[in-house]
Amino acid sequence: EVFGALSVPDEVRFQLCVGTSIAIIVPTNVLSFWTHRKQGAVNMDVVRTWSVPAIAGVAVGSAIAAFAPAAVLKIAFVLIAAMVAVKLLLGRASWQVADVLPGPAAMTGYGFSVGLGSSLMGISGGSISNVILTLHGMPMHNAVASSAGLGVPISIAGTVGYVLAGLPHESQLPPFSIGFVSLIGFVLMAPISSFTAPYGARLAHAWSKRRLEIAFGCFLLLVCARFIVSLAG
Repeated sequence: EVFGALSVPDEVRFQLCVGTSIAIIVPTNVLSFWTHRKQGAVNMDVVRTWSVPAIAGVAVGSAIAAFAPAAVLKIAFVLIAAMVAVKLLLGRASWQVADVLPGPAAMTGYGFSVGLGSSLMGISGGSISNVILTLHGMPMHNAVASSAGLGVPISIAGTVGYVLAGLPHESQLPPFSIGFVSLIGFVLMAPISSFTAPYGARLAHAWSKRRLEIAFGCFLLLVCARFIVSLAG
């Protein structure tokens, strides 16, 4: 909405939103990860195993953002977010594909998918990785904490990727933008996001698993509805 008011062209507006969002997430993720790790809830094996394939997925997503129409990115966001929301709102404890995480090949595929989806949606991947981890028997609180850890390399790689992807479009972007990252947006939003991140992490540990699922599922559906209205208009 803000970039629309600033007359940023439609062709690059959504990409600028996504890139700026990922950049804002960097300090937020670092603080969230630090808070979760002090609680002893982060599974570092998952973070280490997924980091490299996730970064590869981010690279592919950034390349897609450089060439794909904004509508493609919006549709990808709606589809992924809607599937995650349905799992969170309607899913049951019995909805598991396994009691443990899979072997190296499947883990690599999961990591790549999380990175790709994150890059297309402008998020750190928590909504996607939470679903994967809980489907493999990981408790919700540990899944949230581990996703925060994975979000650090994803958000850093995503920021770099969107900067590079946006360089050929500099003439269409507003002042104080580096590629598809708005420095003004980052400066205005990152401090607020970083300030609230530790409180969000503590709240996640204070709430029950079901309450977390319902809250995040409803949030995703609201965002999906907004994008559907945008696509229809």
